[in-house]
Amino acid sequence: MSIRGFSPDWLDELKRKNDIVSVVSKYVQLEQRGNKFWGCCPFHREKTPSFTVDQYEGLYHCFGCKEGGDVITFIEKIESCDFHDAVIRLAEMAKMPLPEISTDENLIKRKKDKDTILKILDLAKKHYHENIYLPQAKPAQEYIKKRGFTRHELEDFEIGYSLNWYELINYLTKQGFSNEQLLASGAAQSKDQGKLYDAMGERLVFPILNSFGECIGFTARALEKTDFAKYKNTAETPVFQKSKVVFGINLLKKLKQEKGLNNIIIVEGQIDVISMHRAGFKNTVACLGTALTADHAKELKRLCEDIILCFDGDEAGIKATIRSIDILEEAGCRVKVARLPKGQDPDEFVKANGQAEMQKLLDEATGVIDYFIQLALEKYDLNKADQKGEFVKEVLAKLKKLSAAEQDPYLFKLRDLTQIPVDTLRRSLGIAIMPTFQKSEKTVLSERINGNKRAVRFILASILHKKDFVDEKIDYEKLLSQYIEELNLIKSVPRVSSLLDRIDADDPFWQEIIYFNFAEAKGNEKQYFAECVWTLVEEKLKCEKDEIMNAYKNSTDLDERKALLIKAQAVDKKIREKNMEGFYA
Repeated sequence: MSIRGFSPDWLDELKRKNDIVSVVSKYVQLEQRGNKFWGCCPFHREKTPSFTVDQYEGLYHCFGCKEGGDVITFIEKIESCDFHDAVIRLAEMAKMPLPEISTDENLIKRKKDKDTILKILDLAKKHYHENIYLPQAKPAQEYIKKRGFTRHELEDFEIGYSLNWYELINYLTKQGFSNEQLLASGAAQSKDQGKLYDAMGERLVFPILNSFGECIGFTARALEKTDFAKYKNTAETPVFQKSKVVFGINLLKKLKQEKGLNNIIIVEGQIDVISMHRAGFKNTVACLGTALTADHAKELKRLCEDIILCFDGDEAGIKATIRSIDILEEAGCRVKVARLPKGQDPDEFVKANGQAEMQKLLDEATGVIDYFIQLALEKYDLNKADQKGEFVKEVLAKLKKLSAAEQDPYLFKLRDLTQIPVDTLRRSLGIAIMPTFQKSEKTVLSERINGNKRAVRFILASILHKKDFVDEKIDYEKLLSQYIEELNLIKSVPRVSSLLDRIDADDPFWQEIIYFNFAEAKGNEKQYFAECVWTLVEEKLKCEKDEIMNAYKNSTDLDERKALLIKAQAVDKKIREKNMEGFYA
């Protein structure tokens, strides 16, 4: 069996060689209490430690935000990377060679080409940055001075300058790279007859770094009037896709690891990001223009689910905000909108008003529905009946996406704005005014089944965690006949963390079993376990009796009916005496 390209045995060895306490300790200060280690969770803000690491089982779990997993999951979450990148980094830490997951020569060549591209871009980045301090870089230095960039910002963002159209090409060629490699990296472009030139020639250069700090491309600003676009991005390459690039993601990730993140601020451009960082808002990023994509949203959600959109205060900024809201919410982010004055961008606003006013603007960022109400109020005249109707229709269309509890406050807000009764607004949403409540037999049955599910989960969790109070005499395959596959899976793993490679770790069923809160047994786990076992045995006996009585009702043979009654009485006796005969292995 292969798990995303790796064998279970190899992954188990990887985890053994990367002791979870040692790995987590690089990011979290841990203190040992008993047989576990505790610290403040790196995935949400807290003052009292609720984050625990179990060295024996190779697991971490936060009782506050419910994050949990093994050492691979931890690296995925803390480094905001996918499974394969996490495995590669852990293999590097443990000095373990990666298994050959593919012998495809084309795949091997693509990896080698990618590594070459990254090397070229890294050298280009460093060279551009060195150029910024040269006497020949006077146009860039004057622009930097005008913008108010500090030495600290030049270093943080590794801002550089292209001296002319050929100097970088000559430098990279001397490093041993071919024309084909330079073209593939996007650092060079070609003229007629194949002559290469610097793709960012005579521009101020902003390196684009991924979340691991690797340079994957550039965006550059023209410093003089030109017939070409003011900003230019690296062409699409194997490592650079504009739809996936977030400017400042590397600094955002570093901030999360050092101080944590309450939210992420998204602005439109690189200059806005730098200005916001200068003002102290180091949780600010941009998406190379306003075209935020699903890939951007996914990348950001790995770091924080709370997003504040702070696009320019013009029509284009409003359209981009509306488009971005849908994409971010679809990705599962919680979105707020900070509205800038008409015609201003974040850079201009901060310079004109200062850090305190920007902080106030962000603090007053509105929820999505409030933002849409603001836009609609600017669009319609509520003193005119037809426009009031359009206003209500537009807002109600947004409210339909919310739950009834979320809708309610906005219905009262709409009433205050329009003087339309709440009941009328509710009817427009299709909400019944006088809901009725009945507790049906189905509800009672559901409650009973849910209680049994809790017993099943406690028993499975106890077996998985190898609790010493587990009764080895019980025939668990018979007792848990509906969970044979899960039971066999649990029995097959040497420790809990090994199970994470064989299941969907986000499945609520497995989440509850893996991170089961044994405290609910209230100090008497052995007795609680026995009660859970009996709950399931009793349910099976009752089902057995129901089957017997159904057969009794359908039978017309007196002797058969008599035999069935005797059987039913015997089952009744087992239930009264809590006799578990037949459920022992």
